[in-house]
Amino acid sequence: MTLPTTRLCLDCSRPLYGRTDKKFCHDQCRSNYNNRIKAENNIIIKSVNLILKRNRDILEMLNPDKETKVSAIKLMASGFNFNYHTHSNGNYRGHTCTYCYENGYVRLSNDEYLLIKVVLK
Repeated sequence: MTLPTTRLCLDCSRPLYGRTDKKFCHDQCRSNYNNRIKAENNIIIKSVNLILKRNRDILEMLNPDKETKVSAIKLMASGFNFNYHTHSNGNYRGHTCTYCYENGYVRLSNDEYLLIKVVLK
């Protein structure tokens, strides 16, 4: 003879009664559980967005004009992270341009970068 298994609330682990597909004992538990799952996913998104924003701010600060040349050392010293960008386009004067939102950069020879800013209309 096997004993019936007791189903438990996914949030508070109290026994569940009622429908066989029930997952939570109360609406508050359902809300708590879903908010916790959403918050865990948002931590990753927030950390990436912070890096992207910092990269954008660095490019904005180092490029007061529409185009500016800077060294890789200056970019790295400012805290720029080359691993994070929003998109790239292989059509900037025959070079691949990597963007962080509207600010971009093209790698030139001798570890120099050409910083560009796309003017949105």
